[in-house]
Amino acid sequence: MTAVLRYLDVCLVLATAPFVLVAGMPTFGYLVGACAWLLTRLGTTFVYERARRVGDPKMRAGLQVGGMMGRIWLVAFAVVLARFAGGKSDGIMAAALVLAAFTVYFVMSFVTREGPLQRRPGAHGRPGAHGRPGAHGRPSPS
Repeated sequence: MTAVLRYLDVCLVLATAPFVLVAGMPTFGYLVGACAWLLTRLGTTFVYERARRVGDPKMRAGLQVGGMMGRIWLVAFAVVLARFAGGKSDGIMAAALVLAAFTVYFVMSFVTREGPLQRRPGAHGRPGAHGRPGAHGRPSPS
């Protein structure tokens, strides 16, 4: 169930396609927005998985920030591309699709508590009683 919630934004993007085609909405804008969103999700997953395996905190932070910045630039470029290669309605369609997908992604990241900074269970040792250090910054005994 968690996997479905984690990728609910991707499901939304893909499930929107028939409605866009049937309703006669701007197809080019949809395709550009959908491709950009799917590429950023794929890239983000790859970068965050790689960052989780890196031991150096500076390198991990650099990968995560680079992934976020790259995602922003790619999505912004896609909206501008849809606007100028297609038309105003294509740009609006791409922007609306990406905004809706991001909103779902953002909410689901809180619901599933999955994000770039959370560790997976069992990663790098066992945390303290509640995953927080005890008094004086030391892990609480378990």
